[in-house]
Amino acid sequence: MSDFAPGFVPGLQLSRAFYAEVVRPLIGEVPHGAALIGPGSEVLAFDTERSADHDWGPRVLVFVEPGQAEPLSARLQDALPERFGGYPTAFGSDRNRVRHGVVVTGFGEWARSRLGFDPRGEITTADWLGVSWQRLAEMTSGEVFHDGLGDLAAARANLRWYPDQVWRHILACQWRRVAELESFPGRCGEVGDDLGSLLVTARLVEELMRLCLLMRRRYPPYAKWLGSAFARLGGSAELGETFAAALAARGWREREEHLCRAYERVAGLHNRLGLTEPLEPSVRGYFDRPFRVIGGGRFADALLGTVGPGVRGLSPAGSVDQFCDSVTVLGDHDRSLAVTRALRAPA
Repeated sequence: MSDFAPGFVPGLQLSRAFYAEVVRPLIGEVPHGAALIGPGSEVLAFDTERSADHDWGPRVLVFVEPGQAEPLSARLQDALPERFGGYPTAFGSDRNRVRHGVVVTGFGEWARSRLGFDPRGEITTADWLGVSWQRLAEMTSGEVFHDGLGDLAAARANLRWYPDQVWRHILACQWRRVAELESFPGRCGEVGDDLGSLLVTARLVEELMRLCLLMRRRYPPYAKWLGSAFARLGGSAELGETFAAALAARGWREREEHLCRAYERVAGLHNRLGLTEPLEPSVRGYFDRPFRVIGGGRFADALLGTVGPGVRGLSPAGSVDQFCDSVTVLGDHDRSLAVTRALRAPA
């Protein structure tokens, strides 16, 4: 059995060894795929010792052909050791529902339960816009331990990133979100609402962080891990310091100074993508008001000018994460797909 160094063992490392040393020998000759994907902080490599207090331990998803899941699951249930690498192999946040960490299922059934569609086949534009970024990140992160059925490689390749036209649409919608807010830190501050100015600044920082991740072809994770994911982007440290300075600033004018530096850096990132003709990356006045903005709408318009009529006619609301932050919706594929399809018609 693997010897792990003293202290916390990342879940991905623990599960990889668990599959190789325990689960794979028990499966024997049954054709299967095995991976650690889907929900869990360890899938995104954000787990720490704190993560081990619930729903955490050596875990493996085993994918088999129809009719083989139930007998194989029963075999594993009786044969798995109680502990591996110093950690229990059965765990759960509800003590009345303790379960072992090996789930045996068919890939199509499991994927539809997470996404609402089978990613081995055609993924429609409605599917792309209706599935949350968190779930896309979960499906394309983690690790495949074995792909004996060939399902995992095909599905993950299909989900790796948006089709080019859909990506441009989502980037445009994200620039629109910046445009909707960028004058408000100053306007709130001007009327003496410093708390409101700070609140809108925080929202702008969040939208800009998500925009940077999308530019770098990374699915932004949900709020708990957004800052961690942004910090992992190469070359993000200086921009991250600028964001922090904007949030720590006293007064709207100082916040605006830091936001303007951030805007110009993000505008430079847009130009380096080469998706549109280069746009002037300098900030400018907001009409005749004394606020400085980047003019996010012009980046959105430029991006939409590069897409075909089928994508240009989509709702400006964008993907489900861009108009909804309800966990009840984002965490349920039926709801997230339904609300997005309801908004497909252009405004």
